[in-house]
Amino acid sequence: MQKLLLPLAAFAAAFTVAPAQANAATAHRCDVVRPGPGYYEAGTVASELLIVPDNGRCTTISVLNIRDLANPADRCQTFLVQFLPAEGETTYTDPVEACSPGRRTVLATGVPDGMPYRVLYRIDYLGQSVRFRVAH
Repeated sequence: MQKLLLPLAAFAAAFTVAPAQANAATAHRCDVVRPGPGYYEAGTVASELLIVPDNGRCTTISVLNIRDLANPADRCQTFLVQFLPAEGETTYTDPVEACSPGRRTVLATGVPDGMPYRVLYRIDYLGQSVRFRVAH
């Protein structure tokens, strides 16, 4: 899962990785969900498939309320987003470190309604289980 190439320039240009404090006002107008499990592969955990809702107020994907179930004091994790468009190739954002409590951490901006995606993270140790919420 180290592939961070954005193969289609026009498609990739539509998405921007943003620092944690970017676009905070927009992020707070997003729908918030707790994603279920998707899959585990070679040290990478993926959320279930999510779809950006039709919500003209929100054009970001953010994470919040992060915690490691086995180590509740650990409230940080590095996330990235895997976009799975109906047409074109799968693309990934750059990894972004997010910590809670605190503000929502924006992982991507300029995300169109209806875009399918997964939130990914690499485990820090065997058996790690991280809970988080996604605002999209």
